[in-house]
Amino acid sequence: MKKGIELEQVITRYIDDYVARNPAANMMSQALDEIGIGLFPVVDHITIRTGSIDPRAEEFLLLGYAYAETLEYDDWWAKVYRSPGCPALFVDQAYDGERGKTSIIPAWVKQFGDRTLHHIAVRVADIEASIQRLTAKGVMFAGQIVGERGGDLRQIFTVPEQVNGKAFSVLELAERHRGFQGFSPPHANSLMQSTVTR
Repeated sequence: MKKGIELEQVITRYIDDYVARNPAANMMSQALDEIGIGLFPVVDHITIRTGSIDPRAEEFLLLGYAYAETLEYDDWWAKVYRSPGCPALFVDQAYDGERGKTSIIPAWVKQFGDRTLHHIAVRVADIEASIQRLTAKGVMFAGQIVGERGGDLRQIFTVPEQVNGKAFSVLELAERHRGFQGFSPPHANSLMQSTVTR
């Protein structure tokens, strides 16, 4: 029981820090607070960028998360961890050596470290409707929705918030169907690429 309380406090601290620095997430959090839902119950997953996944994930493993799967891409890879009642934890890094040279992750970690969230994903029922409503409030999105209409998973990133001229954090909208809880490697790579030129 104590670990569960500690875990929720750790996740809440990371989310609060993220929300304080990401205007789109702050807007969404305030709206959910107004109707008594709060942000935590609708967070689908949280993402940390790092230079070394296993040591970085240790903080969460000690509090009850467990390894779920590994996802591989051309120049980066990720491990997903899960804990009942909590958002999935997605931790990513560039491959070591030549293979990871083109990844944007090392420069991001060098600039911002690995003690803050790169993004949170908020689960939405209708991604197009969410985009329309957030766009009307001034939120801009990077690229197009990834995933087919009616598919298991559809996602989109906001345009990255800038810190000292560098792309910092994004808010992700995630629409899920048929109980699908996983991640799609092509989707994740497309989302990452959508923020490269911003």
